[in-house]
Amino acid sequence: MADHNIYQDPLVGRYTDRAFQELFSNNYKFTTWRRCWIALAEAQHELGLSQVTKAMVAEMRNALDEPIDYDLAARKEKELRHDVLAHVHEFGTHCPTAKAIIHAGATSMYVCDNTELLQMREALRLLRPQIIDTMENLRAFAHEHRGLVTLGYTHYQAGQPTTIGKRATLYLHDLMIGLRLLDQAEGEIQARGAKGTTGTQASYFELFDGDFEKVKELDSLVSKKLGFETAFPVTGQTYPRMLDHIIVSALGGIAIAAHKFAVDLRLMSNLKLMDEPFAKGQKGSSAMAYKKNPMRSERMTGLCRKLLGLQAEVAQTAANQWLERTLDDSAIRRMYLPQAFLLTNAILKLYQNITNGMVVYPAQIRRHLEMELPFMATEAIIMEAVKQGGDRQEVHGRVKEHSDTAGKRVKLKGLDNDLLGRIAGDKMIPVSQTFLDGILNEPERFAGPAALQTEEFLTKHVAPVLEQYADLIGTADATINV
Repeated sequence: MADHNIYQDPLVGRYTDRAFQELFSNNYKFTTWRRCWIALAEAQHELGLSQVTKAMVAEMRNALDEPIDYDLAARKEKELRHDVLAHVHEFGTHCPTAKAIIHAGATSMYVCDNTELLQMREALRLLRPQIIDTMENLRAFAHEHRGLVTLGYTHYQAGQPTTIGKRATLYLHDLMIGLRLLDQAEGEIQARGAKGTTGTQASYFELFDGDFEKVKELDSLVSKKLGFETAFPVTGQTYPRMLDHIIVSALGGIAIAAHKFAVDLRLMSNLKLMDEPFAKGQKGSSAMAYKKNPMRSERMTGLCRKLLGLQAEVAQTAANQWLERTLDDSAIRRMYLPQAFLLTNAILKLYQNITNGMVVYPAQIRRHLEMELPFMATEAIIMEAVKQGGDRQEVHGRVKEHSDTAGKRVKLKGLDNDLLGRIAGDKMIPVSQTFLDGILNEPERFAGPAALQTEEFLTKHVAPVLEQYADLIGTADATINV
């Protein structure tokens, strides 16, 4: 039950999946610390360290899943002012024979860093199904609406027509880049391994009586026992904080992609071209009963802004690591590492949810198109007039004059665009009424090969990615709590 007398993090209470909440929980963290201590003891025993016996290792293994005594750990941390030593003591109560060798030769960052590396790797893997499901939603949407012509916009001013499906490929392409960045970021993750207090492995060098080969083997063996293929070749006391920057920057790429989509949908919602899903019983405004606010897209925008803001904190922390290590990274990393992944989870849940039920309004799209299409068609009109024997410069001047007049009529008087009628009545512009009627009846001609571009992109570029991750399609939960 939530304690309503204290602050509750909305990322946990409102926006994110249980799997991410558990991954960054105390139980996962401190149980993984125990796994790190067991891996270290096992490796030390296997490499012949006589102080670590088979019975000690077995006792530690048996104690792995024993409930953590958080009250005891809290009392010891208050006494020692050190969370790792507090949990060394707590774990030792479950394996008294092994207590003396728990954490032998290790620094705090041995358990902290290796645990965080495992958390980040798993979190990246948990995000991938969300990205793939969102891509699948956008693929289906783009295919369905590949030929639905709509106004294009540059500078948020009416521009050459495109199609609703072609516009959706822009969002797909951004997500594909984001997925590639996530894959690259995961590929950078290695174990910190067993590197000692300043990265020199001096303590292990002592334990193994100066045998450097065994020290290196210990580092490799511990890393493999924790599930890593490789370890960073060199570290200070911590793994390179540059890695945090790489990973959170990749998450920021997802935020950039999602933010653009969310803002675009909000703009289109205002124009009544498209809407995000609107749940039965949902209210748009506490005062204005008619409203259907794009609240999911707005929430996405805010969450993306928060995630993008974290990138500066991560970069500044990585850049400010003095010599072998400074502790000013500790408090801030406790916040921004979980937050970065929880935010990305929340953003992708919304993205997936919205793209699974977007509503398109073809009649309104056509209305906007017809209002602006005469302006879009002026170049085609001039070319047709030239074909019919007109003087290009003279026709251009007449079309511009009529365009200015029609534009003022729309802007100043709120009347319909009568440009085509004006051109039809101008004997100096030799184009037929049939040609002018065809402009409104065939808007597809002004979108060029947008529909073909869309289909080619979906077939050549999107399909191979979705085929690669076919087993992930449909596996992510897009349910949002509020």
